[in-house]
Amino acid sequence: MKPVVRSLLETDLYKFTMWQALLHKHPDAHTEYAFVCRNEPAYPLAELHADVEREIDHLCSLRFTEDELDYLRSLRFIKSDFTDFLTVFYFQRKFIKVTTNGNDLEIVATGPQVHVMGFEIFVLHIVNELYFRRLQTPDTMDEARLRLGNKINDLRAFAKEAPRAHPFEFSDFGLRRRFSGEWQDEVVQILAREVPQFFKGTSNVYLAKKFKIIPIGTMAHEYLQSYQAFGVRLRDFQKAALEDWVQEYRGDLGIALTDVVGMDAFLADFDLYFAKLFDGLRHDSGDPVVWGEKALDHYAKMRIDAHTKRLVFSDGLDLDAAFSLYRHFADRTMPAFGIGTNLTNDTGIKPINIVMKLMSCNGQSVAKLSDSAGKTLCTDETFLAYLRQIFNHPVV
Repeated sequence: MKPVVRSLLETDLYKFTMWQALLHKHPDAHTEYAFVCRNEPAYPLAELHADVEREIDHLCSLRFTEDELDYLRSLRFIKSDFTDFLTVFYFQRKFIKVTTNGNDLEIVATGPQVHVMGFEIFVLHIVNELYFRRLQTPDTMDEARLRLGNKINDLRAFAKEAPRAHPFEFSDFGLRRRFSGEWQDEVVQILAREVPQFFKGTSNVYLAKKFKIIPIGTMAHEYLQSYQAFGVRLRDFQKAALEDWVQEYRGDLGIALTDVVGMDAFLADFDLYFAKLFDGLRHDSGDPVVWGEKALDHYAKMRIDAHTKRLVFSDGLDLDAAFSLYRHFADRTMPAFGIGTNLTNDTGIKPINIVMKLMSCNGQSVAKLSDSAGKTLCTDETFLAYLRQIFNHPVV
């Protein structure tokens, strides 16, 4: 069968942007990332062990092509020394191990952060595609196309609503949990052709290049989590991470992620300096309306015009949820929506909820204190309790 991974470019844009920032600021960081499935799969993922091993062997044989590097160089926020690094980069097999524990598939990547952080997105779409190859039936794609067609019809109906202060815009964030590479290609191409007034880009850099659309993304949890172990006072890790981001990108990539230790703790650090420098905020856990209202209230207290800021919603969205949030916020700020699984894996077969998260950095546990139940991921209960105490974060 065809290998799952088609190119080293086929990862989310934020992986490259975080990679560059960490290469410049903390090139010596040593980390561990671990794979977790959060829900019950249709069959034991341990059955995929041999196939995953084969696919990771293939991944480790790939290199960036000159054409791919030229594309990255064309992005104004990507610096020449980073693409020089990528000319010699390859994934090293010694840094990743695949094992089983009963019915569970265990995948752990351990090594220098700039050499192992890139495994995450590839591992996730490898496992996902292998998993669904076993479940696909002759009718699966017919159902998927029917559902995509219904979404396009819903968007066209939505277009008839009275205009609001800001337009409705969404992007594809579905690489990590897609049904397959071929299906994501089809989804992105059709959306770009049929509803270009709404569809603004994709997090998948390979597809952005292939279809000449905008690559979307800034930072993920691992970037801020890493700063919990970078020698700053733990209470100050968010401010240190945001400051380094500002210095790295100097006005580009200005959407900050808010939920590493909860929205309230984030806003306590997101003072007037950062609120002016960043273009907006991204939601990824907790009630999105409550989150958005807190963001708007924060901007109002600092006398910042929220119409100049963007709120990006990206937590388990479908179009109906995005429409509802848009109606709630679009007359007060610029909303945007990143839709993942519901775009690239809506086939009638239940998706699996898989992640590969940063577990430790420089020999120290790191954690995300989510505003949603079930999203906190850390095996060190002592560190979790300490983090909750410092940031006054409730158990959810």
